[in-house]
Amino acid sequence: MRTLPPELLTEVPGPASRALADRLRAVESRGVTCLAPEPPIFWERAVGANVWDVDGNRFVDLGGGFGVANAGHAHPTVAAAVASQAARLMHAMGDVHPPRVKVELLEALAARFPGGGAARAVLGSSGSDAVEIALKTAQLATGRAGLVAFEGGYHGLSFGALDATARTAFREPFAERLAGRTVFARYGDLEDVERRADSAGFEIGAVLVEPVQGRGGERVPPEGFLPGLRRLCDERGWLLIADEVYTGFGRTGRLFACEHEGVVPDLLCVAKGLASGMPISACIGRRDVMDAWPTSTGEALHTQTFLGHPPGCAAALASLQVIEEEKLAERAAELGRDALAWLADQTASHPGVHEVRGLGLMIGIECSSPEAAASACFGALQQGYILLPSGDEGAVLSVTPPLVIDREALQAGLAALLEGLR
Repeated sequence: MRTLPPELLTEVPGPASRALADRLRAVESRGVTCLAPEPPIFWERAVGANVWDVDGNRFVDLGGGFGVANAGHAHPTVAAAVASQAARLMHAMGDVHPPRVKVELLEALAARFPGGGAARAVLGSSGSDAVEIALKTAQLATGRAGLVAFEGGYHGLSFGALDATARTAFREPFAERLAGRTVFARYGDLEDVERRADSAGFEIGAVLVEPVQGRGGERVPPEGFLPGLRRLCDERGWLLIADEVYTGFGRTGRLFACEHEGVVPDLLCVAKGLASGMPISACIGRRDVMDAWPTSTGEALHTQTFLGHPPGCAAALASLQVIEEEKLAERAAELGRDALAWLADQTASHPGVHEVRGLGLMIGIECSSPEAAASACFGALQQGYILLPSGDEGAVLSVTPPLVIDREALQAGLAALLEGLR
């Protein structure tokens, strides 16, 4: 799927997007979609690394739809799998009378668990679901609810995941509902992990970590940090939970980011790129850890109506096939390495850029201020490139395109971003 260059037919956002923003404003809670000072563009269709809005403008997607479209938007293999499965079976009774495709996906996930050991999994519908399952599993397996998470970490907004999410703006409105069983250590600092755990005031059962922080600003920990966490967990009797919702399925240049340093977590949370567009997630874990869940006798302790949704499972299997057959992890590693090298050279004396960092096609460009990053994102949109800011203050340009993006399109997009920072 060749990535086409931007083609803008109207102002951005155009009149059709502005009209839809007015309609949305009338019916959606005002706490969801940001409609001011400028409305967003409204998507009409997407293929590969291209997006068309309702005004007919064509964009290059440098954000991958929140890092979801690893195999590209509407990859023919994934789209065909969804259509075929939906025509045969749209819905089943996931934890009572399951669909066959649920079994096939669980087998595929267990076979890919880092380290190759025996594994089991529980399916969900979102990244937050996967984290909730991991937290419940850890408590069942250790008997301890305490958790070490990290400053800058983002794990979702459901109450269990929110208790482990560091950002104050998300937590404060709901603080009275939170369990308060998480301590936050400095990301990349093993000594601080121990200090925070020892002063927590409650027993720690697990450590929850993103191998590369996503919404925290594409922060890559120092070499040796993840292996050090693994050793520390082993010494302390804690479980290591790797949140690879963002980093999984080729994004960083390996199937899972923890594999860069050979780290085998006890529990692994996946979503986003798992199905390249369908809402499905999983918590995969070592079999002995997952066996802390009691055997179901007819009423599952953790389930949902759409557990093992057939089209979602089919999409995930197809996306895994595409990622492996088209060697998209290897492609991400190569494109990301070249992009980081080019950015480092171009920004060596750039007054608007503090740092460039990343792993694979998970790249962060830290700007001089949140205002500069927001301006660069809006300026890029005006030129036909879609991306978002990240980081606690929103000062980082987050570059996480579909792994199928053409080299030339990625290069042009990065050049446009830097031009907008001058």
